[in-house]
Amino acid sequence: MSMNYRPSHTKPSSTLNSLKVLETVARFGTGTTAKEITDALQMPQATAYRVLNSLVADEYLARTSDLRGFALGHAISGLITAATPPTVPTAARDAIQEFRSKNRFAVHLIMFRNSSLRIADEDPDYPLHSVFEMLRYPHMSAAGKLMLAEMGDSAAPFPKGPLMGLTPQTITDKALLEKQLEEIRANDEATEINELEEGSASLAFPVRLNDEPAGAALCLTSPAERFSATCQHEDEARDLALRLAPLLF
Repeated sequence: MSMNYRPSHTKPSSTLNSLKVLETVARFGTGTTAKEITDALQMPQATAYRVLNSLVADEYLARTSDLRGFALGHAISGLITAATPPTVPTAARDAIQEFRSKNRFAVHLIMFRNSSLRIADEDPDYPLHSVFEMLRYPHMSAAGKLMLAEMGDSAAPFPKGPLMGLTPQTITDKALLEKQLEEIRANDEATEINELEEGSASLAFPVRLNDEPAGAALCLTSPAERFSATCQHEDEARDLALRLAPLLF
C-alpha cells in the first residue's frame, strides 16, 4: 500500500520523512524491513536509510535482534504517553465520585507523566479553570508543586529562565519556590491560593504506592474565601488517596 511519499518536484522535509517512517513501522509492526518502508512510501532507498539510521541513533526506532528489521524504540514511549489519556479504573472513579457526592468543593485526580501533569479525572460539576496554564506551568498549581517536590534532586525541578507569573500571588522567585517545595516534602501536601487564578485555591495530596514516588495528586479546589472549610476535609482526602494508590498503580 502506497502512502504517497511526495512528487519528485517537491522536496519533503526530514521531519516529514521521519514521521512517515515511524508511522509505517507502527502500522506494519515489529520487524518492518527497510524494503517494506521504501515500497510503502515510494521513498528513495538512500533517503530511507538516512532517516532510519537517524531514528535508530535517537532511539525512536530499534533494530530487531536479527538486524533484519525495525521496531518502535524507547524514545517513542514518551510520545505515546503524551498522546494517550491516563487510564483510571472504574473502581478508582467510583471512589472519587463517592467522595465528591459528600462535599461541596471540586475533586480532581491529576496524574504525573514524564515530568508533566495530565488530567485523569476532572470533577464534572466543577470543571478546572486555567487548564493550559496549569499544565504548562506546574509551579502555579498545588498539583504541579507536589509533582516538583516529588522530583527532588532526580531532575531539574524548574524550567530555565524566570518563572512565569499569572497573578500577584504566583511564586516567581526560584529560591522561594524551592523553600516551599521543602515544606511540601515535609508535610506531604501542597497548597495554592490565588496563584493560578484569582479567587481560587487548591489543596493536593500525593497518591503513591508504599514508599514509591507519587504518581498522581488528589486535588481539592474551592473559591479562595472558602478554602479553610475545604481544608477541614484533609483526613478524608488523605484516606482516599491511600485507597486510590493500589487501584491506579
